[in-house]
Amino acid sequence: MEVSFQFQKLCHIERRRWIFVVGVVAMTYLLFQSLLLPYGNALRSMLPDDGDSFIDRNAFASAKLSAKSGLVRSTLAVNETDSSNDIEFLGLVKDSVSSMVDRDIEDDSVLNGNDGGTVNGFVSEDNDPDDFVELVLDGDVVSVSLSKGDTDVRDIVNIQQGSSTIGLPSEVTHDVPLDQNGKPNWKVSMSNGEEAMIVTHKGSGISDGNLSTSSVALQSNLLTLKNKSSVILKSVRKRMRSEMPPKSVMSVDEMNHLLVRHRRSSRAMRPRRSSVRDQEIFAARLQIEKAPITANYQELHAPLFRNVSQFRRSYELMERILKVYVYKDGSKPIFHQPVLKGLYASEGWFMKLMEGNKRFVVKDPRRAHLFYMPFSSRMLEYTLYVRNSHNRTNLRQYLKEYSDKIAARYPYWNRTGGADHFLVACHDWAPYETRHHMEHCPKALCNADVTAGFKIGRDVSLPETYVRSARNPLRDLGGKPSSQRRILAFYAGNMHGYLRPILLEHWKDKDPDMKIFGPMPPGVASKMNYIQHMKSSKYCICPKGYEVNSPRVVEAIFYECVPVIISDNFVPPFFEVLNWEAFSIILAEKDIPSLKEILLSIPEKKYLEMQQGVRKVQQHFLWHAKPTRYDLFHMTLHSIWYNRVHQIKLR
Repeated sequence: MEVSFQFQKLCHIERRRWIFVVGVVAMTYLLFQSLLLPYGNALRSMLPDDGDSFIDRNAFASAKLSAKSGLVRSTLAVNETDSSNDIEFLGLVKDSVSSMVDRDIEDDSVLNGNDGGTVNGFVSEDNDPDDFVELVLDGDVVSVSLSKGDTDVRDIVNIQQGSSTIGLPSEVTHDVPLDQNGKPNWKVSMSNGEEAMIVTHKGSGISDGNLSTSSVALQSNLLTLKNKSSVILKSVRKRMRSEMPPKSVMSVDEMNHLLVRHRRSSRAMRPRRSSVRDQEIFAARLQIEKAPITANYQELHAPLFRNVSQFRRSYELMERILKVYVYKDGSKPIFHQPVLKGLYASEGWFMKLMEGNKRFVVKDPRRAHLFYMPFSSRMLEYTLYVRNSHNRTNLRQYLKEYSDKIAARYPYWNRTGGADHFLVACHDWAPYETRHHMEHCPKALCNADVTAGFKIGRDVSLPETYVRSARNPLRDLGGKPSSQRRILAFYAGNMHGYLRPILLEHWKDKDPDMKIFGPMPPGVASKMNYIQHMKSSKYCICPKGYEVNSPRVVEAIFYECVPVIISDNFVPPFFEVLNWEAFSIILAEKDIPSLKEILLSIPEKKYLEMQQGVRKVQQHFLWHAKPTRYDLFHMTLHSIWYNRVHQIKLR
């Protein structure tokens, strides 16, 4: 018994000795690895390759993924040639990157009637589905974006330390613009949801190298990396909604509350030095707020407006007071060359009529209340975008350099931070192109998505008007009287985005009262058939495409058909002054299965009132070669003025 006890004691001592030895070996291994591993993370090398978490030694804020998203560690292939480099990678991504649809640039020829969004005779929005990620290095940028194909994040990044190579899969392409000094503009573009990938560089710096495609061998551009730089690979929130519904939805009631709140509390940044013009605008605001209440205006239909008295007073003050300076800077075709036909005609018509206006435009900028930057987002794309490159950074950089020149050459931008400088842009990429460097500018945008940077109460929702004839923009105006409209609801067009296939799934060939189609056969006959359907329908369905906006909203008004807007988070045109409930139906995307039931539940009296409202509001959505009072040109300018009036705050 005593021998057995001694034996167990010896075994216990021996076991403790072995544990100590193993512990010493493990600590030695960890210390050795911490000195040699390029990531400075020995523990990670001991974890299985499918680990679900990271050790974040740089105290980056942790991100939360949805239940459908996973926390995936990217595989990093390391070529260890410089032990002084210490790179950490923190990756937070979705399980895969959504497949993207390449955006075709519209044909510049308008003779075939297929200007951009018109396919087979039916208007359809060519909205931007490209997905972008950003890689930022010491403030310089390189743009890389994802193309079609689902790509697991492990294949996205392949960093080779010695050669400073970041590899991207075969689905990824990039095109690197250079700045004026010939340096690469570092900004990489990709989208994998709202999560982020972060690569930080520590140590003496990454050696000069290139951004290439690693084993999958994409076309690459040589890039010079800077020492002691942080490389942040972060996803831009944009573009996933072209393939799936938005995560959050803001109702029209919520937009109304937001507008009221902004009117009460939110003012634009105070001018660094108050001017006489600021005081004039501030005085105008007081007069607008105190406008006497009346509803008897011969030219205006009171139910169409939130407050017809304040609108009328504001419009009169605009006519009497407002002066606009139009910058002569910028060269054609991006500046001063309006496109008057096609899907993006709104920005072109406004540019043409604003630059030729003698009532509002002044030659002396010191007299101006507002400053107009006359660029065309359509021509910016047409001129600079490399087709199928999935790279728009050079477009944004071009406008940044323009605004920087304006700020350097004139004193007016710097006085307000650009808060009295406005732009009018209808292309879907305009929010991206004007981001950051034009952040304080009032923007009149067709792509008015309240969840994508559109500021209610400052920005203006610009009507997207498809103009078929530049010489006669009012061609085919009007429609049948309500008693002769036999079709309950009509839609035809391409299957852009996620919403339209849902619409067709529920209603195509399902009900004789619901004329819901996809693309119809090409030809002039189909175009006229499309127009006749709108002229003969009670309700015209206006679903979103890739983006929230659709030219069908204005088309429906043009043909006196009550528009049914189905686009979550879309701010309707002239939202700050118009009461859209008086002449349209706005439905949530989730209500598509109940579409007919909802339309049939509307009393006939209510429909007749809305149809009359459409006819009355029509004057505010028309372009004229010579602008007329309350037309689309004046309504756009008024909304820019109106928002500026309510934003300004003096010291």
